Amino acid sequence: MPMLASLGVTKLWIPPACKAAAGPGGNGYDVYDLWDLGEFEQKGARATKWGTKEALVRMAGAAAREGVAVLFDAVLNHKMGADFCERMVATRVEDKDRRVDMKVDGDERRQDIEAWTGFEFPGRKGRYSRMKWNKEHFTGVGHDRLRGEDGVWKLEGKEWAEDVDEELGNYDFLLSADIDHKHPEVKAELFRWIEWLPSQLQVSGLRLDAIKHYSFSFLRDFVAHVRKSIGPDWCIVGEYWREDSEFLARFIEFMDHQISLFDVQLVSNFSKLSRMYEKGDLRKVLDDSLVLWKPDHAVTPVASFFLPLAYAIILLRANCGLPCVFYADLFGSIGQHPQPNFANFVPPTSGGAILPKMMLARKLWAYGSQYDYFDEPHCVGFTRVGHSSQSSGHGLAVVMTNAWEYASKAMFVGKQHAGEVWTDLLRWCPGQVSIGMDGWGVFPVGYRSVAIWVNANAAGREFVDTFVL
Repeated sequence: MPMLASLGVTKLWIPPACKAAAGPGGNGYDVYDLWDLGEFEQKGARATKWGTKEALVRMAGAAAREGVAVLFDAVLNHKMGADFCERMVATRVEDKDRRVDMKVDGDERRQDIEAWTGFEFPGRKGRYSRMKWNKEHFTGVGHDRLRGEDGVWKLEGKEWAEDVDEELGNYDFLLSADIDHKHPEVKAELFRWIEWLPSQLQVSGLRLDAIKHYSFSFLRDFVAHVRKSIGPDWCIVGEYWREDSEFLARFIEFMDHQISLFDVQLVSNFSKLSRMYEKGDLRKVLDDSLVLWKPDHAVTPVASFFLPLAYAIILLRANCGLPCVFYADLFGSIGQHPQPNFANFVPPTSGGAILPKMMLARKLWAYGSQYDYFDEPHCVGFTRVGHSSQSSGHGLAVVMTNAWEYASKAMFVGKQHAGEVWTDLLRWCPGQVSIGMDGWGVFPVGYRSVAIWVNANAAGREFVDTFVL
């Protein structure tokens, strides 16, 4: 935690820490019991996949001591791993359009089915909450045990929430037992749970899973309840996976600007450009991205060969949202199926040497006015001129290319830097750049890479140059 804080990390998004249906084998998105944070013997173990409640509390405490806010991953759309089945009447609907009833057994749409909708949480024995869930608390299910069939069934007397994403006609149902957020007992339970959570561990925000699948009005009420009952400063990020930044901007406005969203369009742009290799047009990297609509409410994750370029964009540009750095890109990963002695270890991006330097560059020098040079399809750049309140006013220049040849770009960094000698922080591009009396310099970049040019004598430069993760 001290090391992460020193790199400028201010928030830590952790995996879902509630008991999963698959017990220690579940990632947490197969949520079983919100009130079990690895404390009770349920689903074959006391701990979740990620550890015990005590370990969770210790981790959150260590983060708080370093000024790092923990974002809790809340899965509130569905429940899985029910304790018993219930008999019920339901209507099977078309999987590709949930508004349309499917014709089954001739023309009979309503069916008697058996579904996993009974939750008693026997291991918890009513601790923290006495609510037991049954079919009345759900709108639909994804499996009929009576016939042994998977599908989508809407329960009798229930309707899908109308204010959800219109994909598949109505995207209220995602999987398993779909929670009915209109039910008063459900709403009260979820409000009690979020009030209880910060009493158990030091948490300062939420990442809300799959929010396109449940009532927008419920979500707005839920977020307003968090702001009023817990604290106005909580960071709340929603996962709304839709490649339509204008729609997401309107959604943020509907939420009274009380929630941030992942910048899906920017992720898509990174992905498309990385697959096109040298044919990709770097001038279009920010086209239609959420950061252009709502820069203060966009969260920006990234993906593969393009990683160093993508990280340079989200970490070092002004008004580019809240950058999201992934654990595996810093420390490496052991994959989905760990092997003994870490035999399948996947090392971090560029051996772990590049991303920390970019994070430190953001912390030290990514300040002041920005000048953009997105004027060539295969070589683009931008500069930050620095601010007197940060690191003695030193700035930086970023240039990147997706071509298989060296490139360079003339860019303005400010007359206050005249006469300075700048070098590439990443050491991928050799040589020096002398800043002219007019504040301009010509900054080179190696093929298919990025260069971050900073005054060789800038405040903090020696620390960054010698930093080892």
